[in-house]
Amino acid sequence: MPLLRSVSALALAAALAFSAVSSVSAEDAPVFNDAQRKAIEAIVKDYLVKNPEVLQEAVAEGERRAQETQKLAQAAALKEASSALIDSPHSVVTGNLQGDVTLVEFFDYNCGYCRKALSDVQTLMKTDPKLKVVLKDFPVLGNESVEASKIALAAKQQLKPEKMFDFHVKLLESKGRVNGERALAVAKEFGLDIERLKKDAAGPEVKAALTENMGLGDKLSLSGTPAFIIGDEILPGAVGVDPMKKTIADVRQCGHASC
Repeated sequence: MPLLRSVSALALAAALAFSAVSSVSAEDAPVFNDAQRKAIEAIVKDYLVKNPEVLQEAVAEGERRAQETQKLAQAAALKEASSALIDSPHSVVTGNLQGDVTLVEFFDYNCGYCRKALSDVQTLMKTDPKLKVVLKDFPVLGNESVEASKIALAAKQQLKPEKMFDFHVKLLESKGRVNGERALAVAKEFGLDIERLKKDAAGPEVKAALTENMGLGDKLSLSGTPAFIIGDEILPGAVGVDPMKKTIADVRQCGHASC
């Protein structure tokens, strides 16, 4: 074992030395000559070939640190964007408008996982009378999604919150690709003024809503839909109702997503 520790220490020292060599600028004098550099490379290569688990551990540690860095960055972004996430006039708000905990969902009308997660959101709303739900159009799956979101956001100007959620459900449950034409068909079912709807869809309020939502998604490093935000936690994907219930309970208990 002492010999192994010595080899490990030598390899580590060699790796650090090689790293130092690699970081020397062109203007600086080289730390090692060619023969020394080749010897160091040979030691490192030999050690890594004989101990491949070291590379696996290094990759795992690198991923862990990257995830931790991303989590810290997202936490800071969540704090900064809190008002826009919860209180923006551009959002569709349903559930208990004065609720003590807010569930924010970024969604795309053509996202299969958003359709799958819809029943989870509905379950939470039915079983938790103190839950506020904020829906944010995040059309990342092409022009058809953008068209649908524009019509849906314009419909918000004619519908009350509870009816707007019904509109959202109807559109999200549509079969096949959802586009502007499909969204207009749903609007007709709800008896909306279609000419006004088309005008509003091209208006500044809808544009501002989409610009705000896409900016928030970028700031929070959201990579897809659905993405749920509860308190200081981002839950990416259709995680299921139980994890969301637990996070909501933790936020109520201690003010954080994990007590």
